[in-house]
Amino acid sequence: MQGRLSAWLVKHGLVHRSLGFDYQGIETLQIKPEDWHSIAVILYVYGYNYLRSQCAYDVAPGGLLASVYHLTRIEYGIDQPEEVCIKVFAPRGNPRIPSVFWVWKSADFQERESYDMLGIFYDNHPRLKRILMPESWIGWPLRKDYIAPNFYEIQDAH
Repeated sequence: MQGRLSAWLVKHGLVHRSLGFDYQGIETLQIKPEDWHSIAVILYVYGYNYLRSQCAYDVAPGGLLASVYHLTRIEYGIDQPEEVCIKVFAPRGNPRIPSVFWVWKSADFQERESYDMLGIFYDNHPRLKRILMPESWIGWPLRKDYIAPNFYEIQDAH
C-alpha cells in the first residue's frame, strides 16, 4: 500500500521503495544511499523540518547495515504532525551513507553514535569520530558478527 508521501515522490519522479506502514500508521520508505542526500533536501523543503531521531541497526550477520531516520513535519496550529520513517541500507563491506547534518543539525551526535557502534561512514559529516567508545577501540560493538574482547573484564576485578 502506497502512502501520501510515496505517491508525492512518485509523482515527482523520485526513486524510492515503499515499505508500508508501522504499527502506528507511520509510512516507511527505503531510499538508496546515492539518492539519500538529494531526497533529504527535498523532504526538508517539502516541510519535514524536524529530525526526531536517527538510529542504525545490523540487519543480519554478514548482511546489510541500516540507517533509520524519523522525520516530522511540524506546522503551527496542527495537533497531529505528519511523520515518516526513512531507511537507508548500506553494504557491510563499505557502509557509506551521505550525512544529513547540513539538512538537520540534530543528526550530528546521532550519526556519530551510529558510526561508533556500527561503523557506518556518513560522508561529509563535519566531525565523524567516536562518541561513546575510546578512539583506540577496534571494531564496531553493535554489529551482530562482533566478537567482544575479554580484556575489559579485568577492569572490574577487585
